[in-house]
Amino acid sequence: MQYRKDKHGEELSLLGFGCMRFNKKGSGIDIDEAEREIMEAYRLGVNYYDTAYIYSGSEAAVGEIFERNGIRSKIKIATKLPQYLVGSYPALDKYFNEQLSRLRTDYVDYYLMHHLTDIAMWEKLKKVGLLDWINEKKKSGAIRNIGFSYHGNSDGFLKILNDYDWDICQIQYNYFDEFSQAGVDGLKAAAAMGIPVVIMEPLRGGKLVNMLPDSAKKVMADSGKGWTPAEWSFRWLYNQPEVTVVLSGMNSLEMIRENCRTASDAQAGHFTKADFDTLALVTEKIRENEKVGCTGCRYCMPCPKGVDIPGTFRCYNAMFIEGKKQGRLEYGQTVALTKDSAFASQCVGCGKCEKHCPQEIPIRKMLKEADKALRPLPYKIGFNIARKFMLRKAK
Repeated sequence: MQYRKDKHGEELSLLGFGCMRFNKKGSGIDIDEAEREIMEAYRLGVNYYDTAYIYSGSEAAVGEIFERNGIRSKIKIATKLPQYLVGSYPALDKYFNEQLSRLRTDYVDYYLMHHLTDIAMWEKLKKVGLLDWINEKKKSGAIRNIGFSYHGNSDGFLKILNDYDWDICQIQYNYFDEFSQAGVDGLKAAAAMGIPVVIMEPLRGGKLVNMLPDSAKKVMADSGKGWTPAEWSFRWLYNQPEVTVVLSGMNSLEMIRENCRTASDAQAGHFTKADFDTLALVTEKIRENEKVGCTGCRYCMPCPKGVDIPGTFRCYNAMFIEGKKQGRLEYGQTVALTKDSAFASQCVGCGKCEKHCPQEIPIRKMLKEADKALRPLPYKIGFNIARKFMLRKAK
């Protein structure tokens, strides 16, 4: 296993264990199987384990496994504050103490604000006294490092990144989403500030393995590398020195062993031009079913009316690549639930965006199509209810 250092010189395994997708037994986690998998990963050098308050049963499971095997002091636990549930200062201690109890520990190595989508969510937390609370917990040693996980656009990510002295951050990033959400710009900005970057969704929830079209698989096979689709994804990430840890929601011993082997072998800078060309062609094959040829370059931004143009098109395309439900879910997470609405329906047809689009996309026309597909009436109602709930919490 290779290791890269955090902001304070601590070594973190290049591969991290994402503890959201343990196998189930009945209505709960199969604790015996989870223990076998965690201990195999530990034996192979994984020392970073990521969980969250809302991952059903996950914190309790990993806490029990670490305690039973006596390895708590030898690994790093990352968990997350459910900031979307926090409306007061006492709530901070309520959730944190519950998490410590579940995890059977008196400190958390990396404590992240979960699922921020824009600066407003971070400002809301500061209003309830979060900064004083963090200082108190860090001073006592209950929290060793503070960070945030992010699901919004790159502009929002940079605002949050620059607003606090963060110890770590977590973003969705993979070869297909290179310019989505925080994207490569966010990755490089964090690294330039010395902030370690943890990668989530390196396989887009397994879709860069299980939902690859046959034509894309053939491109990989014809490369002669002999790498699996998962290995291609991980190697692309490990090639980038700005990446500190890549999380994988592993739930089989075979998966763990393959991923650990890759993380022991792949070096930063090892990708060749031919390797990049292969993944570029794979991406083309995946995008053949897209409706909008948007590359996420963001030359169309900012929209004077606040429309998240690349975010809308990304989610619209996802409906045809990964399924309607997935595209709409991603739209809800990354576009619909920002404090300042970013809906395509806000477009007034000024045409400013089209003047700067290198792909010459008829943006105004496609935004109307995308909005209609992403927000049919039931989803429109659901998004509105969720937004009202979020804005009420932010007050």
